[in-house]
Amino acid sequence: MIKRLEGLEIRYAEVEGLLSDPAIVNDRALYTKYAREHAELSKVVPVFKAYQSIMAEMEDSRELLSDTDPEIKAMAKSELESLANRADKIEKKLKVLLIPKDPDDDKNVILEIRAGTGGEEAGLFAADLFRMYARYAETHGWTIDMMTSHLTDAGGFKEVIAMFKGAGVYSRLKYESGTHRVQRVPVTETQGRIHTSAVTVAVLPEAEDVEVNIDAKDIRVDVYRSSGPGGQCVNTTDSAVRITHLPTGLVVICQDEKSQHKNKAKALKVLRARIYDLETRRQNEKISQTRKDQVGSGDRSERIRTYNFPQGRITDHRIGLTLYKLEQVLTGNLDEIIDGLTTYYQAEALQNPDSN
Repeated sequence: MIKRLEGLEIRYAEVEGLLSDPAIVNDRALYTKYAREHAELSKVVPVFKAYQSIMAEMEDSRELLSDTDPEIKAMAKSELESLANRADKIEKKLKVLLIPKDPDDDKNVILEIRAGTGGEEAGLFAADLFRMYARYAETHGWTIDMMTSHLTDAGGFKEVIAMFKGAGVYSRLKYESGTHRVQRVPVTETQGRIHTSAVTVAVLPEAEDVEVNIDAKDIRVDVYRSSGPGGQCVNTTDSAVRITHLPTGLVVICQDEKSQHKNKAKALKVLRARIYDLETRRQNEKISQTRKDQVGSGDRSERIRTYNFPQGRITDHRIGLTLYKLEQVLTGNLDEIIDGLTTYYQAEALQNPDSN
């Protein structure tokens, strides 16, 4: 670990020099590349320097242990214990910082929420989850661009797809993929019985054109008249777009915009993200069976969380976390759960480095 950190320290000095090179300063693309690398190294190198400083102090204290003065010897022993505790904490932090970064962490995401088992109640809970994520986005200063949605008769969502844009969106939301189960008394229930419904969530990192090249001959584009609520143009013109990706069979429908061209552009964004996600999961399955079993593999069949309304309880089954804060969580206070998941999977990565 020390050798690797020393290498990063050398590279940090090199990049700082490059950023002051006039030739690089005048090349926007190159300057941006090195600025990003510098920002990443800035998270590690100062921590390593603090670690090196503590190591030097510990060496000085060890020399004082052989002093003939009992008082100095006792002080050195006490100081050494204190420094050892600080060094241990910094070492743990350095190990986390050295975990290979998910290349998608800084990307925007396409969030897809679909009602599963439970009929209208599942649709209503899908709407609750979307509001939860929308409020969470608001607290983090993210923006939301609606892609497409299909309402139920009761005002819930059969499906809702939106893009969340901002700093580190994927790093915060990537563990939300999976099946979310809700236990509550539906508004349509006359006898007060508790029903169990399910909603699936998919969090897909936005894919750029350079990452996923969609050949025109590989897609079929159909246009038709939009259905459901909308403005006067939405339901009277052929503005809805359905794109079918022939090699994979993936189908994307967008109809929220009045413009056919805007709906097509949004549908292509969703399609590109789904293809990227599909390819990433295929690669992960080839690389490691362990990685496939982790949350980051994008397995949407796994039941990850239960929202129990009668008890005001929310449980994340992957990490065994139970909170009696259901109302707060549904109003967007997700950080306690997301922080717990992040810590858990960082620990997993440290124990199983081959799975990264």
